[in-house]
Amino acid sequence: MNDAPNSLPPAYDDEIDLWELWDTVWSGRWLIIAITALFAVSGVAYALLAQEWWRAEVVLAPADKKSMPGALAQLGGLASLAGVNIGGGGDQEPLAVLKSKGFAREFITGEGLMPVLLKDVKSSDGRPLDIRDAIKTFEEQVRSVGDDKKTGLVTLGVRWKDPDTAAKWANLMVQRLNARLRAQALAESQRNVDFLQKEMAATSVVSLQQSMGRVLEGEMQKLMLARGNEQFAFKVIDPATPPKLRDAPKRALIAIVATQIGRAHV
Repeated sequence: MNDAPNSLPPAYDDEIDLWELWDTVWSGRWLIIAITALFAVSGVAYALLAQEWWRAEVVLAPADKKSMPGALAQLGGLASLAGVNIGGGGDQEPLAVLKSKGFAREFITGEGLMPVLLKDVKSSDGRPLDIRDAIKTFEEQVRSVGDDKKTGLVTLGVRWKDPDTAAKWANLMVQRLNARLRAQALAESQRNVDFLQKEMAATSVVSLQQSMGRVLEGEMQKLMLARGNEQFAFKVIDPATPPKLRDAPKRALIAIVATQIGRAHV
């Protein structure tokens, strides 16, 4: 006679013992607290010791440009043959110059900023640092340019290690840009005036003399406007002032993130 088993194997108990879980967590509470505190203290220490950066901004509006007379089209070919450019370079020229490496080079050398910009920069290949490294630092860490397509306003931002210097550089850049483009326009208009006056004296065609006279009048107006207008390319809507709040580091955010990372590593 076969004896049938009178009992089944015990079923696997997959329920979580909450008390046992709590006991495990509670027994390791000091380790959790220690790791979280370590990360939190490290984050706070970094936030307090990290280099402070300040950002100053100047808001600009493109200066109004006077349109040339209708006779410009009639003389465009004649002027180009003589190597003379009659007319402006377009509304985008000042913005392009402001963003250019050439203007950055001019500002850095003009203000003697190479030692300041390269003070904490190390050469990656062992070669001596030069103006190219200063321009790279200037473009990546210092200067930023924003262009609002709807309003046409341009925001020049300068980020540096103290607020007064940041505001000073931002305003100086605008002054240098206006001075550069103003001098360029004066020289170009003067060349055009000289060319037109010479051609008017050399031709006997009355209609051509009249057309040249109208263009000459426009160039003379441009000369007068440029000579009397220091804000030639950009008008300053809101000049840069030393910022009250630092741009970086975000100390509270760094401390919170460090604490969360510490908790995640427990």
